[in-house]
Amino acid sequence: MPSVRIAKPGLLTTVQDRGRWGFQSFGVSVSGPMDAYSHRLANAIAGNGNDAAALEVTMTGPELEFEDARTVAVAGALFEVWIDDRLIAMRSAVEVVPGSILRFGRRLRGARAYVAISGGITTPVQLGSRATHVPSGMGGLGGRALKAGDRLPLGSVAGATPRSPAPHRPPLAPSQQAWALPDGHAILRVLPGPQADRFVPAAFDVLQSSPYSIAGDSNRMGYRLIGPPLEFAIRSDVISDATPAGVLQVPAAGQPILLLADRQTTGGYPKIAAVISADICVAGQLAPGDSVSFVACSQRDALAALIAQERSLMAASARR
Repeated sequence: MPSVRIAKPGLLTTVQDRGRWGFQSFGVSVSGPMDAYSHRLANAIAGNGNDAAALEVTMTGPELEFEDARTVAVAGALFEVWIDDRLIAMRSAVEVVPGSILRFGRRLRGARAYVAISGGITTPVQLGSRATHVPSGMGGLGGRALKAGDRLPLGSVAGATPRSPAPHRPPLAPSQQAWALPDGHAILRVLPGPQADRFVPAAFDVLQSSPYSIAGDSNRMGYRLIGPPLEFAIRSDVISDATPAGVLQVPAAGQPILLLADRQTTGGYPKIAAVISADICVAGQLAPGDSVSFVACSQRDALAALIAQERSLMAASARR
């Protein structure tokens, strides 16, 4: 079976598809990409379907050695990326041949990039997904981050439509452009959460009053935020209920936690707000030490942003 070899693993490189949906009622986390937009965009450019597994690269990129001819695309955080001795463009379809080496250089902006390979990565499926969830040791390759010497099996590309040699660089969706600011700060739009009434009336305004910094112990499960504390009107605990991606839950100390890809399935902290779906990908490009500001928006604006994002991805897929 054709494969790609991991010569160097990078800081935290994992196999991710769209996630392990449908098992949250059994306590199984969804996992999947932190920036689902860039994951889908890379797959579209490489000629894969939305469900194909790709590599999520965090902060420091890997070095990959290819065993056969493939089409490769890298999207997400802005890195220097090389094929052998050639610097390649992000968000472009690039052909590799047997023996080609893809390596990452400097990270310029953003925290996570996605490497899609035509045919997709075909590690074993567990509960309907190949997504790596490191805390439970599920998915990917042994449920762990990749290490030097690993080999990842690749799907067949027989019968695939040949690509034009011209690079294809689709424009980013409007919301995805926000994280490209060079100062490590992002603005995330929010809607009131399901327990917003458990906070004092001014708490939602306080959330928007000043930036929050991302604490050093943040990870794929969630970002611990440091900033203006949010005051409760009544008890700070609730009966555990669902924890969607992008929700802001608030422990008793009043410092919010932004839940992300590897979040737990339920939680007992009140949820004051939720980041709109179109902006979760922006949050996925942040790292410890970065900062974020929250801005309220309407449901109408949230839906319009999601539609614009989906249209961007549809345009990329249509050009395959």
